[in-house]
Amino acid sequence: MDLLANLSLGLSVALQPHNLMFAFLGCLLGTLIGVLPGIGPTATIAMLLPITMGLDPATSLIMLAGIYYGAQYGGSTTAILINLPGESSSAVTAIDGYQMARRGRAGVALATAALGSFFAGTVATFILVLFAPPLAAAALNFGSAEYFSLMVLGLVMAVALAHGSILKATAMIVVGLLFGLVGADLYSGAQRFSFGIPELADEVNFVAVAVGVFGIAEILRNLENETNRDVMVKKVTSLWPTRDDFRRMSMPVVRGTALGSILGVLPGGGAILASFASYSVEKRLSNRPEEFGKGAIEGVAGPESANNAGAQTSFIPMLTLGIPANPVMALMIGAMIIQGIVPGPNVVNQNPGLFWGLIASMWAGNLMLVLLNLPLIGLWVRLLTIPYYLLFPAIMAFAAIGIYSINSNTYDLYSLALFGALGYTLVRFGCEPAPLLLGFVLGPMLEEHLRRAMIISRGDATVFLTRPISATLLVLAVIVLVIVLLPSVKKKREEVFVEED
Repeated sequence: MDLLANLSLGLSVALQPHNLMFAFLGCLLGTLIGVLPGIGPTATIAMLLPITMGLDPATSLIMLAGIYYGAQYGGSTTAILINLPGESSSAVTAIDGYQMARRGRAGVALATAALGSFFAGTVATFILVLFAPPLAAAALNFGSAEYFSLMVLGLVMAVALAHGSILKATAMIVVGLLFGLVGADLYSGAQRFSFGIPELADEVNFVAVAVGVFGIAEILRNLENETNRDVMVKKVTSLWPTRDDFRRMSMPVVRGTALGSILGVLPGGGAILASFASYSVEKRLSNRPEEFGKGAIEGVAGPESANNAGAQTSFIPMLTLGIPANPVMALMIGAMIIQGIVPGPNVVNQNPGLFWGLIASMWAGNLMLVLLNLPLIGLWVRLLTIPYYLLFPAIMAFAAIGIYSINSNTYDLYSLALFGALGYTLVRFGCEPAPLLLGFVLGPMLEEHLRRAMIISRGDATVFLTRPISATLLVLAVIVLVIVLLPSVKKKREEVFVEED
């Protein structure tokens, strides 16, 4: 009965007209940025954070969530039609989806992606409903030692699943942690790393870091390497799959949903990893493996279901533990903090309308995305004709206006430029900025729980090992680190991420 009452509360919030409007706006923007290569959900959400400050907390998170899972839908459109993935998680979809389009089956490929995504998103939301509340209840028993160990495990997993070398990913985590320490000391109030700059007396502006490192840096990188998008696309017809298509796609959709639901919870790149894992599984299980790479419908159904399921279940650790599974979830946590909400297991009890309203909105959002993606295919493809040199300066101006509107302080614009240059430099040196943002968000919480645990234990560092849950989490972190450093695993990991890039 409690579950039904909670869902009823969630639906009453999600189905309010203004929340439906912002959910639709989020899905529309998500589809748009998924279609346009070079503008990912992380950059878009980062640039929209200033706007969310004027919205109700539930409304702002509903819109931001729509952008995130909407981008997973939109990324498949250009991947299938012009072999240009709008999202990194859609890179695998392009392998067989584009070949289906070349054989005159673009409509079937798009319908397969949309239907698989809808099924996966719906099922993953049910999983979120079932597992998020018990996990939040269990997390209420966590002390500071357990939270510290959990965050250590999360950061280790982020390093393991990050692109590029492990050393660079670790360095980015450390840099993020250091940025998170800038400002007043938690207990003494003494200034740290502020260098006498008054604007740093409190802390580094989270929005400036997010927009600069992801938004501005990504735009600069894409302006430098503009992709040729002058591709003519024939009119898409025959959207509905045949009976044989449905038979071939049904089990890949189910398996992809299961894989994505599990891997999406992992810190790092769960949705991306899920799409690659699904493709590998379908190729191994197929009776016709020779068709993969030549237009196998299984190669579209499985990965698209996996990445959308992963996108939905990545909300589980964010909503229940306050731990981000990926950079987008880190931004969602940032949005909650900006709204004055403390992320963690207390959200379900202190803000039930927000918690259940956000979950219920995902069902409405998934339905909106099916209606948005298939009928408007022609519009999305025509958007690809907008030149980067017109599109991106407009986005940069929008980002600058948004940053300035927060405090009406020109210093924030200097911060935006600084972190934009930093993010661009990191990309040029092959460093992924995602671990930096995770470290920046988790750094203050990590320090708080570390120091609180040490105060409670009167300086006894063994508290992290004598408490069973804390010790288990630390052992898991060590095991993950050892596995990733094994030569065979390290080589396989590099091959996967090279293929993705």
